[in-house]
Amino acid sequence: MKTAFFSTKPYDRAYFNTHNAEKKHALTYFEESLNSNTAELARGFEAVCVFVNDKINRETIVKLSETGVKLVVLRCAGFNNVDLDAAAEKGIKIVRVPAYSPQAVAEHAVALILTLNRKTHKAYNRVREGNFSLDRLIGFNLFNKTVGVIGTGKIGSAFCGIMLGFGCDILAHDLAESDALKQKGVSYTSIDEVLRNSDIISLHCPLTPQTKHLIDAEAFSKMKEGVMLINTSRGALIETADAIGALKKAKLGYLGIDVYEQEEKLFFRDLSENVIQDDVFLRLISFPNVLITAHQGFLTEEALAQIATTTLTNIAAFENGEALENEVKK
Repeated sequence: MKTAFFSTKPYDRAYFNTHNAEKKHALTYFEESLNSNTAELARGFEAVCVFVNDKINRETIVKLSETGVKLVVLRCAGFNNVDLDAAAEKGIKIVRVPAYSPQAVAEHAVALILTLNRKTHKAYNRVREGNFSLDRLIGFNLFNKTVGVIGTGKIGSAFCGIMLGFGCDILAHDLAESDALKQKGVSYTSIDEVLRNSDIISLHCPLTPQTKHLIDAEAFSKMKEGVMLINTSRGALIETADAIGALKKAKLGYLGIDVYEQEEKLFFRDLSENVIQDDVFLRLISFPNVLITAHQGFLTEEALAQIATTTLTNIAAFENGEALENEVKK
């Protein structure tokens, strides 16, 4: 099936070519992101494959329909960047990769926690400069700390398992509670109780109209002084301006994010020789207790392989007229 891949990087091409070794599908790669201005590139293709920062809004959907595209294939789990109503109106099917490697993202969240806490990034730079001082590198034990987890789907559940291994007490909030996690000792409670009682809070919920800016000034006001906040889900779960305010007041003691609300203008590209124009982002990275990674939580060998195989399976199912197991509907 002729499929146009947008927002591709070398690792995308490598893994998809490997898993499409028999060339069952005709894959064409574009570095450009998909939006209403680039949708014309899809002319002549039956499907498009997109990633987290491509904009499949109504205008893009209309233009894709005019080019003959019948299928939008998300090579990610989230679908907040897709106008599902417009897709349904145009008869365009949407499929995704619901679970590529929950452990990959969960482990990255833990990496952010450990790095912020034990300041290993600062220690690394010091030693390289011949500075072996331990001043201002004091951390805290994770053992017996209370960790709040908002969202206990596949990634949140994997994260809970890891933090239980550290000897943490887990408070969780989710619309659908997990009996399996309860049996392991996870306590479900209200989101307010999670905010009030947690030493560390990690976000693992999807971005929806209900969860946009879930963590705002009101939420920060309920948290403990010096709390650590981790976000490996979607940037818009946090109202960034309010996070900056909480950092300035020392209400927020640590912030670790792998996602950022305006990341489509920054992430997945080399801007080292450019002047970054995003003043909010520049303010964020000025704090010594903020750690930002560029949406790399998914970036493991296992996750990339699963993304490729599931995506190609989704394309094949559509081509063969089979039931779309991973279809996204409103």
